[in-house]
Amino acid sequence: MNGMKEGAGDDPFADDEDDDPPSSRDAPVVEAERDTEARSSTPKIPYKFRRDGVQDGRDRVPLFLLEETKSNERTFKADVENTLDEDVQLTDLREAAYRVAMNHVDEVADELREWGYDYDSPQ
Repeated sequence: MNGMKEGAGDDPFADDEDDDPPSSRDAPVVEAERDTEARSSTPKIPYKFRRDGVQDGRDRVPLFLLEETKSNERTFKADVENTLDEDVQLTDLREAAYRVAMNHVDEVADELREWGYDYDSPQ
């Protein structure tokens, strides 16, 4: 015995074993760190390759097209396929076009005006 009180010789800088379970606040932090590590170490696989089929992960929504639009769609699809030098699924083409349109609000509004939207009728 060295005459010191019990615990006095303990290393004050040693890591304490934390017997308390992590708080609910700590859990999201740990989970976020794991997610960040997983994203940085796993290459991002494009949607086309990580799905089982063209409808995978998509909600079904009705799409009704005017005959003129349907006819133009065939040409549009061929043009995109020529640009990409590969076949494109029609569902992918439509969603991509829709997403691009969402970034061009003014042009979409102009098209709708041609259809009669934003029309001030004479009174």
